[in-house]
Order: sequence, then C-alpha cells, then structure tokens
Amino acid sequence: MNLDGFNAEEIEPRQSFDLLPAGKYRVVISESEEKQTKKGDGSYLSLTMTVLDGEHEGRKLFDRLNLNNPNDVAAGIARQTLSAICRAVGVMKPDSSSDLHDIPLVAVVKIVPPKDNYEAKNEVKGYESAGAGSPAGATVPEAKRYLVPALANAPPWSKKK
Repeated sequence: MNLDGFNAEEIEPRQSFDLLPAGKYRVVISESEEKQTKKGDGSYLSLTMTVLDGEHEGRKLFDRLNLNNPNDVAAGIARQTLSAICRAVGVMKPDSSSDLHDIPLVAVVKIVPPKDNYEAKNEVKGYESAGAGSPAGATVPEAKRYLVPALANAPPWSKKK
C-alpha cells in the first residue's frame, strides 16, 4: 500500500479502548442495524451507543437484542430489553429502530470477567430514563433530545429508517 501523502501530524492517534468501569452512563443510541445470526435462523438488533459526558465522553457501547430467535427465552429477554429502552427514551411504539436514536438514556454497564478464550468485556445490564428523578418511561421532550455532533446539523426527518 502506498502511503504517499499521509501525514500523522494532521490526524489524532487512535485511543486505547480499555474497558469502561462498571457504572451508569448517559448515552444515546447512535446506530442500529438488523443483522442475521451466524446460524441464519434468526436476526438480532445491533445497537451502538455513544457516551454523552464525563471522562468517557464519546466512547461506544454495544448491545444485541435477539428479537427474532428460535429460542423463545432469548427472544423474550430481547423484547423485555427493548421495552426498557423504549420506556427510557419515551418512545413506546417505535416504527423503526432509528426512532430510538439520539434520545438520552442511561445504560447500566457491568464488566463480564474473562471466560474460556474470551477477554473481559463490557456488557449493558439494563436501561433507565436519563431524566433527573423521573421514572423509567417518562417522555423526553423533543427539545431535550441530544444530537450526536455528526448529526447536529441533520434535520430529524432526514434520519435513515
């Protein structure tokens, strides 16, 4: 590969991606996509969340919801998780996963210890409303939505669905 013209002085170096400490993080769902399972017998909703503030602002968290799974228990857990997300962002009947984007919520993050050949990892164990003192499911007013900087100038109707 020819690297002629590349200047490292013009680009910020990639940061380390150490585990986030266990705790609660104010996030927005910044990306979502339906993906097929490895076996091809179902699909899951892949969520990418962006931490909004604090020491870890801008870091990413990930979650998978096995909504279309032949295992009824897995699908049930995924539906319960989706319900918690919907209640936390105040969107009770989304038409698309993109309806859940860019609305602050709190992700409860744990550290899963290493097991077998896998390293320790972060895992989202729950979701809560980001409203101060408001119960999960409280509606987040339109004006309170937080737009990820890359989306700040995009009008709401231009979001992918």
